[in-house]
Amino acid sequence: MIQSMTGYGKTVLQISTKKITIELKSLNSKNLDLNVRIPPYYREKELDIRKKLATTLVRGKVDFSIFIENNEGEASSKINEIVVKEYMNQLKTIVDSNEIELLKMAIRLPDSLKTEREELDENEWEQIENSINETIHKINKYRIDEGVSMQTDFNLRISLIEELLEKVIEIDPKRIAHVKEKIQKSIAELETKIDESRFEQELIYYIEKLDITEEKVRLKNHLDYFKKELQKTTSNGKKLGFITQEIGREINTIGSKSNFADMQKLVVQMKDELEKIKEQNLNIL
Repeated sequence: MIQSMTGYGKTVLQISTKKITIELKSLNSKNLDLNVRIPPYYREKELDIRKKLATTLVRGKVDFSIFIENNEGEASSKINEIVVKEYMNQLKTIVDSNEIELLKMAIRLPDSLKTEREELDENEWEQIENSINETIHKINKYRIDEGVSMQTDFNLRISLIEELLEKVIEIDPKRIAHVKEKIQKSIAELETKIDESRFEQELIYYIEKLDITEEKVRLKNHLDYFKKELQKTTSNGKKLGFITQEIGREINTIGSKSNFADMQKLVVQMKDELEKIKEQNLNIL
């Protein structure tokens, strides 16, 4: 079953005084383009997160974020009392001011505030890791659901190309007759004698050059192959892309050989449906 590279997953976790939000988004990309944003005290787990995401999401432009909200509003920075008092003592020797003014000046000076680094709690991380797994599950479900819709559209487009191919097969004898008639009419307009035997040989040679039997067979095989790939349990957008290229090659060859307006119209319609498939296929995992 095919999967889309587009997906979204979000999980909110409440731990003690913390509200932790884990968010995962993905868009289409030729390879895995991974962007991870996490708080500094989880940095030691970043490599594990990247490995997990690379293994489960495989391909796409992926943004992973962990947001922390302290419910009690605890400040991450605290006043460095020793440094501030030392600044105030020094300021007293050079300015004549009261304690409040000295404090205002001291608090603006370097190292007046200190940031306490929160250490990683392994029990807390275990809960976060479970939430990460849940978020990955959500984005994968999103991708699968998107894939189901895209598969329905692919089957519709392939069916339309098959119908157009049947019409090409149906009018092909008429096309050959039209080409023969056109050549014979051009010869007649020259009002000159020709070797009928030689003319017939040249005509057969020319008609053989316009023969599209092989292209019709190969195109039908490629369309069947595409449909079989859609039914497989694994999603392989790159392989579907290769098959799409082969389908396009056969359609183009039929168009270049057609030399018949009715058939060229059908070829244009096939190309239109194929372009829609190509555009959709860019988003397949």
